[in-house]
Amino acid sequence: MNNALDRFFGGPPLWVLVRLAILSLIVGLVLSVLNISPYDIIEGFRNLIAHLYDLGFGVIIDAFNYFLLGAVIVFPIWLIMRVMKTTSRDRHDS
Repeated sequence: MNNALDRFFGGPPLWVLVRLAILSLIVGLVLSVLNISPYDIIEGFRNLIAHLYDLGFGVIIDAFNYFLLGAVIVFPIWLIMRVMKTTSRDRHDS
């Protein structure tokens, strides 16, 4: 079980969480120096969605269609590569 968690997290879960906490602190400090708040980021995202809405749903529908078209190819290839990598890793571990 622990090995599965290590694989999922990319290392020991506690160590990964410590690294993420340190990285979050550093990024927070940099954003604070740049005078950027989380509310600015959320507001920017909200403005982006509103702008896309104002452009019309045609653009969003087209983008979604492109996403689906690419996803039909990308996701199965990704899944096959992950299964092959996991299978080869398990074979080498035994």
